[in-house]
Amino acid sequence: MVRSLLIRGMLVGILAGLLAFGFARVFGEPQVDAAIAFEESHAGKEEAKPAPAMNMSKPGMSMPAAQADQGGEEELISRPMQASYGLLTGVLVYGTALGGIFALVFAFAQGRLGSLSPRATAATVAAIGFAAVVIVPQLKYPANPPAVGNPDTIGPRTALYFIVMALSILVVIAALNTANRLAPSLGRWNANLVAALAYGVVMAAAMLIMPGIHEVPADFSANVLWNFRIATLGIHAILWATMGLVFGALAQKLLQPASTR
Repeated sequence: MVRSLLIRGMLVGILAGLLAFGFARVFGEPQVDAAIAFEESHAGKEEAKPAPAMNMSKPGMSMPAAQADQGGEEELISRPMQASYGLLTGVLVYGTALGGIFALVFAFAQGRLGSLSPRATAATVAAIGFAAVVIVPQLKYPANPPAVGNPDTIGPRTALYFIVMALSILVVIAALNTANRLAPSLGRWNANLVAALAYGVVMAAAMLIMPGIHEVPADFSANVLWNFRIATLGIHAILWATMGLVFGALAQKLLQPASTR
């Protein structure tokens, strides 16, 4: 049964990746192009400044060689390739992996979230996953387009983002266990409210403790930044909604006989 769910989850993940690619191509890529144009304009201004005196610390290096050493790197993947096949490959791989993980989580959660049908369980898992994996981490460390952020800090920034994501997942698991324990005494609805409140308090405290990152250039377009972040959330929303709805329908047919449905 788990194998059948896993296959369905990965197939739905491919469908979700295709839908997310279409959304990203229409709404996300224009914001990336605008950010790249901003970065290139600033690079042009830097190049227009008077060149400093020749550095004589490297004997035998002529001025053209020094300039090539600083900015002569060739682009490995063209921008059109990144925005088409590169983007498609990335979202398909991500969607397939997400579909497989979602199917495994669904198989574990089915029957442990009360008397929910497979379709309702899938929708619940998708809603909780979208909130815990996407919404909450991006409240603290939102997605940024090119030209935003210091390249030297990309490692620490990525680590902080994944720390918040991992913590959010762990706190969600603890909150769900708490809700199951409190359900017999408080009732399912009240137990869920207590668990949600506990999750919110713990994550709010954690995000207040963790360091902030403020690297957006002062003259960067606020509209481009806002639209990019909205497009990023939209891509994830399509992925998780497709998993919750389409996979839920497939799981309903697989797990419940037609007569029961």
